[in-house]
Amino acid sequence: MIRGEKIGLRARHEDDIAVLQSELYDDVRTQALADSAPWRPVPPGSEKSPYAVGEQNDDIVFFSVVELASQKLAGEALLWGIDTYNRRCHLGLSLLPAFRGTGLGTDIVRALCTYGFAVRGLHRLQIETAADNAAMIRAAERAGFTHEGTLRGSAWGYGAFSDEVVLGMLDHEWRDNGGPARLR
Repeated sequence: MIRGEKIGLRARHEDDIAVLQSELYDDVRTQALADSAPWRPVPPGSEKSPYAVGEQNDDIVFFSVVELASQKLAGEALLWGIDTYNRRCHLGLSLLPAFRGTGLGTDIVRALCTYGFAVRGLHRLQIETAADNAAMIRAAERAGFTHEGTLRGSAWGYGAFSDEVVLGMLDHEWRDNGGPARLR
């Protein structure tokens, strides 16, 4: 487990899948705005659940997020589009409704940085999020990410195009921001 101050990132457990599916994926509006693929109904227990982790894949790593104080499942986090040649990837997270607004986002982003930079040896991490996703932008900036630009009208979700904000961090910025000191 990769530990932050408030959360831990661990492998996805089988019993996490039903919770993540019902509380995240089945919230159609939120899912449609968060994902680059269209929402489709997936029956409970289906091996096609977006939270089912099949064979290991070199370009994506899935984590379940656990709140350390309660040991409860708090959400999911991932690194995706891992490019080992250019040593870069994207990161994302989604919290269960009961854990939103509790201050876990920055800690999750920092833990993902630890995995990306210290464990995987990546050079750049990037976040793309809806321009109106203030919570994600705030979490990323508190973790040391830099706002690099806005992609106008680049994301389709729930009947409308929206702007996306791009935030990035390089490995030396993580080190300069105390990243290695947070290793546990």
